[in-house]
Amino acid sequence: DADLIYALSELSYVEGKKAERAGEFSDALNHYGISLTNSYDYLFSDDLENTRNVYDPQFRAVCDLYNESLEDTLRLLCRENRLEPGQTYTIETPQRKFVVRTEMRGQWRPDEFERYEFVSDYEIQKLRNRHTTYGLGVPLIAVRRTPEGADDREKYYAKGLSYSVTALMRCIEPTDGTRAGESATCVLEFFDPLTANQILLANQWVPLETDLSTPLAFFLDSPEFRKRNQATEGLIKPHRVQGKRGLYMLEPYDPNRIPVLMVHGLWSSPMTWMDMFNDLRSFPEIRERYQFWFYLYPSGQPFWISATQLRKDLTAMRDAFDPGRRDHALDQMVLVGHSMGGLVSRMQTIDSGDEFWEIVSDVPAASPEEALSKLKGPDEDRHKLVSTLFFRPSHSVRRVITIGTPHRGSEFANDLTRWLARKIIRLPKMTTNTGRRLAAQNPNVFKDTSLLTVANAIDSLAPDSPIFPVMIRAKRAPDVKYHNIIGVLESPSFISGRGSRSDGVVDYKSATMDDVESELVVNA
Repeated sequence: DADLIYALSELSYVEGKKAERAGEFSDALNHYGISLTNSYDYLFSDDLENTRNVYDPQFRAVCDLYNESLEDTLRLLCRENRLEPGQTYTIETPQRKFVVRTEMRGQWRPDEFERYEFVSDYEIQKLRNRHTTYGLGVPLIAVRRTPEGADDREKYYAKGLSYSVTALMRCIEPTDGTRAGESATCVLEFFDPLTANQILLANQWVPLETDLSTPLAFFLDSPEFRKRNQATEGLIKPHRVQGKRGLYMLEPYDPNRIPVLMVHGLWSSPMTWMDMFNDLRSFPEIRERYQFWFYLYPSGQPFWISATQLRKDLTAMRDAFDPGRRDHALDQMVLVGHSMGGLVSRMQTIDSGDEFWEIVSDVPAASPEEALSKLKGPDEDRHKLVSTLFFRPSHSVRRVITIGTPHRGSEFANDLTRWLARKIIRLPKMTTNTGRRLAAQNPNVFKDTSLLTVANAIDSLAPDSPIFPVMIRAKRAPDVKYHNIIGVLESPSFISGRGSRSDGVVDYKSATMDDVESELVVNA
């Protein structure tokens, strides 16, 4: 009788709570097990199929009983450090025996996680929105364990990274004629809600209870992330951020999904993307096709140096995850760059020819090899400079989206701000010393050494920088598409200036481009 099974589940749950509060954890597990298996029986047994009504409030109440009794069971298992996927547990009480087999359903290894936290214990503070779905299961925060051993791929995952996981208990019908509440064999499964938001249970498609946002916010509030999220340090002390520079993944690498690499701008960090990332991946249509990566770089250095480093880092990433070049999704990469990050991103798709070289030198050099032959000095210095001045399009990038990007520089990079920047921004000595050494050893090669020795991020964004005309007329990879988003203040302040359309920092005339597939103007 459905009503009696419901009553038994509800009363067992109440008794479980009483026992837990009294410190009688074995009895509590016994009662939670009865509530869990009987609520599962109510929802899925064949002999109740004709009497079940999913529109009955009682049906939803049984779903809640299932979720709550499962969560309390997991809490007691975690309390005894017994929650380990891939293991089988036997829970014996004076009245019953429950056999629980645990299995991982996702791209993770059974030993992937160090510990589990419960989503219901935390409130989101780092993100604007919380994205959830309702169904069966218990949303968890799975804190990733850093594997031992040397694996080149591990540097792309931050320490302490946490993933969204939904735990669900599947109860196997007894074959001895007893009902599920008397004895039970259960399978505790851990699902990845990014790849499965509904599962097949007893020949029924059942939605999972999921929370994608709280595990992300949990990681963003961790000491490991705060150590990396140093926007100001990346601006004024770029040398300190060089060791943290690189691509970062907040999800397991998937060879079948297209990467979207987000590149922050001046005085910023990957944190600037987290609300957008949280919102975008809440759409199943998006997360089924795309995986999101983030690039961290010291924003105080000239953007063309950051672009050179990104080219190098993209190649290293491909070598680590796809050395055989068989993952075709990596050849469809999308770059999304904000502000100066848009310039760093577009530079991955242009062919500079010898025009960047001609900015600093009157000595002809039609190729990197020829430029190297014209330079004197240590090999490392010469190769570093030439790789900065000769660009070739990346074969992996197929689409670039720029947001508020100064394609022709920004008036905010004026004499005053450039003077201030030179006072406070401390470029890496290795970078400035390389330029000085080459300038000293090649007095007849360089006509403008300032770009090699004193330029910083603010200098590089000045409207009179010779880099911008070259970038605009440079050859582009023929199969790359560009999109542009421009901010315009509807009611500009006196400080922003009322005479021109801009977002307060980048003028519309500098942000607009003619070679884009689409251009969107939004209120800044």
